[in-house]
Amino acid sequence: MALSATPRWAGRLVVVQALKRKRCARCRRGPLSLLVLTDGAPWCLVCADLGHLVFLPRGDTALTRRSREESALSAVVVRFNRRKSRYERQGVLVEEAALARAEARCLADAEARRRRRARDARRRAAEDERFVAAFAAEILRLFPGCPAERARAIAAHAAVRGSGRVGRSAAGRALTEGAVISAVVAGVRHVDTPYDQLLMRGVAWNEARRRIAPTVERVLRAWQGAGEEDAG
Repeated sequence: MALSATPRWAGRLVVVQALKRKRCARCRRGPLSLLVLTDGAPWCLVCADLGHLVFLPRGDTALTRRSREESALSAVVVRFNRRKSRYERQGVLVEEAALARAEARCLADAEARRRRRARDARRRAAEDERFVAAFAAEILRLFPGCPAERARAIAAHAAVRGSGRVGRSAAGRALTEGAVISAVVAGVRHVDTPYDQLLMRGVAWNEARRRIAPTVERVLRAWQGAGEEDAG
């Protein structure tokens, strides 16, 4: 059977890391660690004409990209994540000679790529520093009674890259009032109330939030009220 019958991942051939013990529907070899679904049936890599490829785990972006560039035939390796109910990429299969050529290319310019990564890291750090400062300033504008060190701590926590926290959302990056207030509320909840202890004792998060809501409101009003007193 032709490889065109193999499922594809963003236009590429797909190989699946097996979670269950399966045998090849064609040659009965097994159990299979890697398989190709052909018309819904599991085939081993040899029967799917992919047996000569070698596995390159994900993690090195440059090596993966160059290996695929060098390889006339390649496939994406995926595994099903039961908790998230989706397939996730684990690496690629490429020709062994292509991997060797890609490794040689990466070794040749490793120092240049290291310097570029260092420059990118410094640039991101500077951007993050400016963003945290702007976020903290907006906190102090909305809550003038908030201690400056707390405002910065809340801003830094909310703005961690890749955290999924409110500071990294579109609203957070735009410094919208709602996003800033949400970050402050979260900061107060975890620092100024027994919220974390309640969760550790097995209290459901919605019940824990209900219990600590008066304390959160009291702190927010105190931080807001300082500005009103100064204006008066």
